[in-house]
Amino acid sequence: MFAGGVFRVRPVGDRACIVELPDIDRVLGVAARLRELDPPGMIDVVPAARTVLVVCVDRAAVRRVAETVAGFDERISAGEAAGDEVTIDVVYDGDDLVEVGELTGLGHDGVIAAHTETAWRAAFGGFAPGFVYLAGGDPRLEVPRLASPRTTVPMGSVALAGGLSAVYPGASPGGWRLIGRTGERMWDEAQDRPARVAPGDTVRFRAVREVVRLALGEAGGQAPRDPRLRKSVAQASPAAPAAQPALTVLDPGLLTLVQDAGRQGHAALGVTASGALDRGALQRANLAVGNAPGVAGLEHLNGGLVLRAHRALRIAVTGAEAEIRVESAEPSVPRAVPLGDAVELSAGETLHIGAPRRGLRNYLAVQGGLATGREVLGSAAYDSLSGLGTPPLSSGDMLALGPEPGGARPDSDLTRSAAQPPTARRAVLRFVPGPRDDWFTADARAAFISQAWRVSPRSNRVGLRLDGDPLTRSRPGELATEGMTRGSVQVPPNGLPVLFLADHPVTGGYPVIGTVIDADLDRVAQLAPGAEVRFHPVDPDEPGEPLGLDAPVPETVSFTIEIDGRRHRVTVSGALAAALNRLNAAGDRAALAELLVEVVGKASR
Repeated sequence: MFAGGVFRVRPVGDRACIVELPDIDRVLGVAARLRELDPPGMIDVVPAARTVLVVCVDRAAVRRVAETVAGFDERISAGEAAGDEVTIDVVYDGDDLVEVGELTGLGHDGVIAAHTETAWRAAFGGFAPGFVYLAGGDPRLEVPRLASPRTTVPMGSVALAGGLSAVYPGASPGGWRLIGRTGERMWDEAQDRPARVAPGDTVRFRAVREVVRLALGEAGGQAPRDPRLRKSVAQASPAAPAAQPALTVLDPGLLTLVQDAGRQGHAALGVTASGALDRGALQRANLAVGNAPGVAGLEHLNGGLVLRAHRALRIAVTGAEAEIRVESAEPSVPRAVPLGDAVELSAGETLHIGAPRRGLRNYLAVQGGLATGREVLGSAAYDSLSGLGTPPLSSGDMLALGPEPGGARPDSDLTRSAAQPPTARRAVLRFVPGPRDDWFTADARAAFISQAWRVSPRSNRVGLRLDGDPLTRSRPGELATEGMTRGSVQVPPNGLPVLFLADHPVTGGYPVIGTVIDADLDRVAQLAPGAEVRFHPVDPDEPGEPLGLDAPVPETVSFTIEIDGRRHRVTVSGALAAALNRLNAAGDRAALAELLVEVVGKASR
């Protein structure tokens, strides 16, 4: 935790922090003030119910943010966050309108009056682009979520839950109570301001008899106040001549995606960064062919990709250890392609990527980069949670090239220094405890560190799901929604951790027991189902070097400890002893003392 100031600031991994605040007014005030001051190195500001998450480029930037927040006055409020006023026309005929009237005692007409006669404040972004939680409405409209969520909520549905209101920007599952529908487009990526409503805006609902679906510009949308919300790369014009294809996808294998450096800085609108899971591998491939590190290439899962070249190309493949070969149009012996080296493809030749021997994902870069015409907020990256960006590739898809590169030399030192071998069947990931580790028992915190977790086959680009012994919470109830970041290890009610990856939701309501440091996240991209994962706590300011595999853990370990002048001999499991050693190495004296007292107490009974 950072010292100083009236608001508590907790570390979130090594590249983010979370500011704890008493109410939504101060949340919006702090978020607006940070955006206005824009400390060097700040990437994202994510307001939520009682917190503001700030994501930065490095540890030094996080400290600058904490120092900035330490200077804020406790009276900071939403008055400093005045936004646009947005009017949304609604037909009040939702499936749950009558039930909401019964639950609140307001009746059908009373619910409509309460919803339209009070201004709502756009507080924070939600699980999808354009989904914004609206607060500050009539308190009589507070109703619980549905006991069983709907599998599909129609696009444009206007809903209530827990004292908040929202409009669904697209069809999706949902447990909110539906009271009406609107024709407003809450998210339109073709516009300069893609989100109809942004945090800080004032929203008024207006009852109408029928809806008219309008494009955002026709509805009077204004340019975004924050320049980081404006698209930085325009989409390709439908009238523009098609670029000549350079590659054809003959077989995409299990999954092949266009990925780049992602779309940073838009989490407040519900847009996660996305981008390559193994960022270092994409950078190495680009640098090998002379591109800038973050230009668009291909991310391929688990082998089977076959591409045909239409003209001479320079390519490089990095990531998982796999057989990579080139076959010519004429019968001949296929030639092998060394992993990480730039090679030439001639017109008519095909590139094959086989099943990985180690690792899970390969990355392919082409000199000049890929041009898809599907850029959203400056990125062509496919976001599997929201569907933004270039859709997954299919057989027959043709790929064109972007502009000629002007980046690093193909033999750049960065190409070599950034190299990292694909992860084997086991890995140790460094993490910073919290920000919500205090929601778990001492035994659960120790078990998180000591046990070997297994990667579930249900893992994907949203998160690495882990199987093992469930973790037990120390407190009941629900955590108020707060910002999530890449590397957050969230623990849902089933007690099994989920390590969030590139396509994670920007906010969540389950406690985060720890956050994996940024330097170890590329390794996660190469973990296959069944792989073993262990977690090692570290100080975010001194995380140490990447860790290899754990040494074999003995069944039991005995030691003595002195408490209040008396020495106690204790025998614990080898896994628990390893957890105690990790807490001691990480300098987490409070957690170590709490766990030791609990261990000695159990041994004395």
